[in-house]
Amino acid sequence: MTSASRTYDLVLFGASGFVGALTANHLAEHAPEGARIALAGRSRAKVESVRATLPAVAHDWPIVEADASDPEAMRELAESTKVIVTTVGPYARYGLPVVAACAAAGTHYADLTGEVLFVRESADSYHEVAKASGAKITHACGFDSIPSDLGVWLTAEQARADGAGELTQTTLYVRSLRGGFSGGTIDSMRQQAIEMADPASAKIVNDPYGLSPDRSAEPSSGKRKKAKATGPLDVVKGLVTSAPVRRSADGHWLGPFVMAAFNTRIVRRSNALLGHAYGRGFRYQEVMDFGTSLTSPVMATGFTAGLLGVVGGMRIPATRSLLGYVLPKPGEGPSPEAQKNGRFKMEIDAATTSGARYRTIFGAKADPGYSGTAIMLGEAALSLAFDDLPPMAGVLTPATAIGEALADRLRAQNFTIRTEAVGSAPEASSASEGSGAEASSASEDSGVEASSAPNGSGAEASSAPEAS
Repeated sequence: MTSASRTYDLVLFGASGFVGALTANHLAEHAPEGARIALAGRSRAKVESVRATLPAVAHDWPIVEADASDPEAMRELAESTKVIVTTVGPYARYGLPVVAACAAAGTHYADLTGEVLFVRESADSYHEVAKASGAKITHACGFDSIPSDLGVWLTAEQARADGAGELTQTTLYVRSLRGGFSGGTIDSMRQQAIEMADPASAKIVNDPYGLSPDRSAEPSSGKRKKAKATGPLDVVKGLVTSAPVRRSADGHWLGPFVMAAFNTRIVRRSNALLGHAYGRGFRYQEVMDFGTSLTSPVMATGFTAGLLGVVGGMRIPATRSLLGYVLPKPGEGPSPEAQKNGRFKMEIDAATTSGARYRTIFGAKADPGYSGTAIMLGEAALSLAFDDLPPMAGVLTPATAIGEALADRLRAQNFTIRTEAVGSAPEASSASEGSGAEASSASEDSGVEASSAPNGSGAEASSAPEAS
């Protein structure tokens, strides 16, 4: 079936959810004139109520009633459109039937998953099917993991264009973060915590290269301890980095970033899918920067303890139920005013094989888990539907499926995305790459930078992240 024969350019599945409704609004405001867009969900009434709140251009958008548990309904939906963008999670529970239908029909796909196990199963089951049909199955098109994945890709592209060699030690610093994680993201974390009671699942999630298409082609994990899943804290490492709070060489207090365990694996999958274009010596990690003030170590320690407590608590049925009362639920979210006050700023610092050093800034004045994610997902979907993209197909990442076109679209939405050369790499960073693949790999998810944290530009760069 050719794209020209499809009824729709794009179908938004899950339009009645909180982030789904935000994404629908973004599409209504920014889709090109004449775009054929439909809204889909299990409840026609709920989708109709969302459509009624959208700008007038969307009031005639068709509504498709469909349930992810119905394979025939998913097949019909996939065959009717060029792109399906889905906000229906947890994806381990609801995503695979949609992926299967899109892979078979040659229909592009985008989602918001932050679930390692879901992406692994999607890739194992449907990568070759999607390659054959030409479908771009594009996971992680929200705050996890577009800033990380696209940011590192842009850094590597700039270094390559400058003839500066391949990337080596690369660290993403979360310089500023104000906003919350969506109820859907929390639910996905809860689902993965439950699944990690299985030792085989825990092993996949704990593997830094667990999403690479060919694990045998990646570095050994060295002497890392075998994954266990016998107690609530045994699985925490697979959900957040196990980094201790520490002070960098230039005085910044650093701690773990909650999405690092997923983002880092998406970034490494991109490198592998691109034939290790970032480099065989590419090493990547993500940390939160809590600044240099007297209160920074207290903030870093308190945030880290709270994070570990929440994630560890998700493994215990009793505390999981209690957390359900205080954490956002799927479909819930902050007020429009609160979203307007959100922001995030990520800074990627990379050394190269030539000794050069690059910095990429990726940020926006938008709530990362809600309005910012809706913009990123919406623009990824529009790019899949309308842009001239790289030919790669299969189970992909934002960088490998879309690349530069997505960066251009996000800049047009007032995102700050820029890469610059900033001089020579610190000797310590280069030295760490000379210790061999196994030694480097063993500390890769420690959340502790191999080189010192680069100085930020301006007050915001060195301020403590604000998270809810």
